[in-house]
Amino acid sequence: MIDLRSDTVTKPDEEMREAARDADVGDDVYGEDPTVNELEAKAADLVGFEDALYVPTGTMGNQVAVRTHTDRGQEVMIERESHVYKWELGGLAQLSSLQVRTLDGGERGIPTPEQVREGYVEEDAHRPGSGLLTLENTHNSKGGVAIDPEKIDAAAEAAHELGLPVHLDGARVMNAAVARDVPPERMTESVDSVMFCLSKGLGAPVGSILAGSEEFISRARRNRKLFGGGMRQAGIVAGPGLLSLENVARLEDDHENARILAEQLAGVEGLSVQDPETNIVLVNTENAGMPADEFLDACEEVGVRGTQFDTHVARFCTHWDVDREDVEDAAEKVGEVVDETP
Repeated sequence: MIDLRSDTVTKPDEEMREAARDADVGDDVYGEDPTVNELEAKAADLVGFEDALYVPTGTMGNQVAVRTHTDRGQEVMIERESHVYKWELGGLAQLSSLQVRTLDGGERGIPTPEQVREGYVEEDAHRPGSGLLTLENTHNSKGGVAIDPEKIDAAAEAAHELGLPVHLDGARVMNAAVARDVPPERMTESVDSVMFCLSKGLGAPVGSILAGSEEFISRARRNRKLFGGGMRQAGIVAGPGLLSLENVARLEDDHENARILAEQLAGVEGLSVQDPETNIVLVNTENAGMPADEFLDACEEVGVRGTQFDTHVARFCTHWDVDREDVEDAAEKVGEVVDETP
């Protein structure tokens, strides 16, 4: 089975398994796990922040960040197709009692400074006011587009002029940095906090990082505990996370495999393929005469897995457990599925 559902399906390699086995551990709630402490320090440095917090999941990292930045009842300005809004079970309302003001980020999912200014709500006797702007890079729902850092800068500057903090959902921000050929810290230098995943393209079995100022992370640590994320001898999973930080450059392999997959699928009559910028390939199946769910069921029958994104949109995601031969094989199998469709 060629599993292209997500880069979250990667398995830790032998070196990561050894790192888990041999990790020096302590109680992280007491701040006594040396492996976690090392991971947090190195991760903070990688993205150019003073401090960082190791969390079990990216969703928790985003929700902890939002809770830490805001007061209950405030509005969060957020791109309408963003993961924090669309795929996190309404956590903004359920966990932090926040309202949402959505912004249309267009084809690339990035609000303009003008949209930020227009969406801003001043606090008064009747309205709670805006409390936060969230951005996303790469943008998952838009097909893994790698947003230019200058676009992030512009939106963040507009928010800061209004007195708003900015959180970046950077689950795949390392992919964005590689695609734009800049250091990771360049992608985050204009925001106040960033979350990035270790368990996607970087290949760790579990965990994400939330980074920000020392003061912000001190408060975020309390909210992580509140949300059930206080971990004990977490060095066992932080050890592989440390190794994953060394895997940023190899993301270009995933991007190249995505380009190969897209090129070959684009040659299949009936399929329309968005040119990938990173490791996500979006495929429209409408002209092939089948909805995405039927298309994916047929693909799985021949040994290829993907995920449904819309009625006629399927997503394939490359990662370090698939190589060029795998994606070429996958494209051939998908082509056969479409060719055999009545």
